[in-house]
Amino acid sequence: MIRRGGLALGLALAPAGALACALPPSIILTLPTGHYMAGAAAVVVLTALWGGAARRLPAFRARLLLERPVLLPETLTSYLSFLALMGLVFLGFTGTRDPMHNLLTLVFWTGIWVALPLASLIFGNLWRALNPWTGPVRLVRHLIGRTGGIGLSRLGHWPAVAGLLAFLWFQLVALSPDDPLVLAQVIGAYWLVVFLLAVLEGEDWVQEGEFMTLYLGFLARIAPFWLEIDGRRARLYAGLPGTQILRLPPLTPSAVIFVTLALAGLTFDGLMETFFWMALIGENPLEFTGRSAVQGVNTLGLLAVWALTAGSILGALALGRRLGRHTGPFWASAGPAMLAFLAIAAGYHAAHYLVTLLTSGQYVLAAMNDPFFRGDALLGLEPFFVGFGFLTDQAAMTAIWNSQFALILGAHLLALLLALHLSARLGDTRAIAHLPMTALMVGYTVLGLWLLSSPRGV
Repeated sequence: MIRRGGLALGLALAPAGALACALPPSIILTLPTGHYMAGAAAVVVLTALWGGAARRLPAFRARLLLERPVLLPETLTSYLSFLALMGLVFLGFTGTRDPMHNLLTLVFWTGIWVALPLASLIFGNLWRALNPWTGPVRLVRHLIGRTGGIGLSRLGHWPAVAGLLAFLWFQLVALSPDDPLVLAQVIGAYWLVVFLLAVLEGEDWVQEGEFMTLYLGFLARIAPFWLEIDGRRARLYAGLPGTQILRLPPLTPSAVIFVTLALAGLTFDGLMETFFWMALIGENPLEFTGRSAVQGVNTLGLLAVWALTAGSILGALALGRRLGRHTGPFWASAGPAMLAFLAIAAGYHAAHYLVTLLTSGQYVLAAMNDPFFRGDALLGLEPFFVGFGFLTDQAAMTAIWNSQFALILGAHLLALLLALHLSARLGDTRAIAHLPMTALMVGYTVLGLWLLSSPRGV
C-alpha cells in the first residue's frame, strides 16, 4: 500500500527521517493507552445505560441552509471525472514505475481512497458528482437507444460485495498494488466491466452494484452537511452527524453483508502488520520476508476476519432479538439495526487513515504542484521537501493519537445513539435487549484503539 510502502521509501531516501519508521509506535506506547481503552469502554457503557433508561436522546433533524439552481449538472462533472481518470490511467501506463512519482498511484490511494472519504464525512456525497461512469453511460445508452435492463438489479448489492472483496484483496494481499502499471491495468479493466454492465442495465445500477459508489455513499451519510438535488434545484442541509442515516430505509441482506465486509477490511488492514499477527503467522516482524511469503495466509486472514465480523454483529443482533422476545423475520429488525454500524465504518476509516493523509498527502501535493518534476509550481507552491519529522515529535504524536481516540470513541457513541433511536422506532423498549449490542460496541471500541496503538513490524 502507498501509505506504508511510500512512507518506507520516503524514509529510506531521507536520512533525517530514518528513525521515523520505528518511533511513532514507540511514542504511542509511552502514552497510557490502556487507560484510554478503559475510559472509552466506560463511556460507551454509561451512554448505553443513560440512553436506554432515560430515552432523552438528541434530536436528529435536518435544517435547510441554502437552495439554488444546479450550477454544474452531474453528467458534465462525470465526464470531466472520467477524462481525468483516463489521464491518470495513461500516466500509469506511460509514466515512471516509482509509485511516489506517479500521479495515478498517489491520487488513487491517497486522494480517492483516503482524502475523498474523509472530506465526504463532512461535506456529504462528493463522489456523486465525480462518479466516472454516469456521464459515459448516459451518452452510450442514449446513442444506442437502450432503455431497459437485463435484470442485474435483482442481485441487489451482491455485485458490490464481490467488488469490495476483490478490491480489499488487491489492496491488502496482492503483491504490487502500488505499481503504477499494475494499478492502471486493474483500474482500466474494472472501469470497463462496470461501464458495460451499466450500459446493459442502466446508470442507476451503479448506485447499488458498484462498490466504490456504495461505500462512499454510505460513509457520506454521517456528514453534518449534505446536498440534495431535485431536478435542477440543489438544496444544502445541515444536521447532527448521522441525521441522514435515520432517513434511510432498512438495509437489505446484501447491504448488511457489504457493511460487515467494509468493517472487516479496515480491521484486517490494521491487524496485518501488528506484532501480534506476525507472531500468529510465524513471521519475524523485524525481518519481514515480503508479501509473496504471506499471500496465502493473509488471504485466509482477511476471510477469517470477515467471518468473525459478520458472525459477531449478526450474532449480537440475534441474541438481542431473543432477549427482547422479538417475533417476525430476522432481517426485519437486523436491517434497521445495521444502519448504526455505518457510523463505526466512517469513524474507523477516518482514524485509520489519518496518518496516511498527513504523510502520503505531502507526496500528492508535491506531485500535483510539479507533475513532470521540472521545477514547476502549478499550484503556486514553493518547492518543498516531504518531511516526516512530526512523527518523531512527542507533542505531535500525542495530538494525532488523541484525534484518533476521539474519532473511534465518537463513532461508537454516535452508533450507539443511532441504534437506540432505531430500536425506539421499532417499538423496542426492553433494556435487556440492548445488552448484546452494547457489549459489541464496547468490544469494537477497545479493538479499534488497540489496533491503532499496537507496535508494527512493517
